[in-house]
Amino acid sequence: MHLLALIFGIVLLPKAQTLKCYECLPEGGGSCTDKQKECPAAGYQCGAMSITSYAGGAKIVDMNMKTCTLPDQCFEGSLNFGISKTVVATKCCTTDLCNSKPAAEPGKTNPNGKKCYFCNGNTCTGTLNCEGNEDHCITGAVVVGNQKTIVKGCASKLICSGVGNPQIQGLIGADISCCQGNYCNSASSTSAGLLLLVTPLVSLLMLS
Repeated sequence: MHLLALIFGIVLLPKAQTLKCYECLPEGGGSCTDKQKECPAAGYQCGAMSITSYAGGAKIVDMNMKTCTLPDQCFEGSLNFGISKTVVATKCCTTDLCNSKPAAEPGKTNPNGKKCYFCNGNTCTGTLNCEGNEDHCITGAVVVGNQKTIVKGCASKLICSGVGNPQIQGLIGADISCCQGNYCNSASSTSAGLLLLVTPLVSLLMLS
C-alpha cells in the first residue's frame, strides 16, 4: 500500500517550478522600470545587484539592477586600484517577486592589514592598504583603443575567481592575475593614466 502511494505521488508530482522575478536592466547607466520575468529554469533565484564606483573619492557610478540569477552569482566584492574603486553587492532570494527592493550598498570598510602595490602616474610602487574583504593583490591589463595599460591593486577573492559573475573579469580586461601575500603583485614600472581606469567599468553595466 505504501509502495502504491509512493508511485502515485511520484507520477502526480508537478514539474519543478521556476521562479518569477522582477527584472530591471538599465541601459547606459540610466534608470529602468521593473518588469516581471519567469526564470529560464529551476535553480535560478531572484537577485538584485548594486554597483558603485568611485574615482578620486567621488562617486561616479551608482547603479542598481534586478534579474534572475544563479546562486553562485550572489556575492559581495570590491576591486580597488587606489585612485578608483568598484564595489559590487548582490542580494538573492528564493520566492516569487522577492527582489522588489534594491541591494543595499555596502557601508564604509576599514583597512584589513593586507598591502598591495598600486599604480600612480608612471610607476606602480605605491602602497595600497586593502579594505574589507579584499584579500588578494591583483594585476590586470586595461585595453583602450590600441593601448594596453597595466593596473594594480587589491581585490576580493570572488572578483579574482570570477565566480560571482562571468563578466567580472571585464572590469580589467581578459589579462588578470591575482595572488595572496603582501606586495605579491610586483612593483615594476608601467604607464597608467588615471582616466583609463574608469573605462573598464562599462562592462559591468549589464548582468549576464
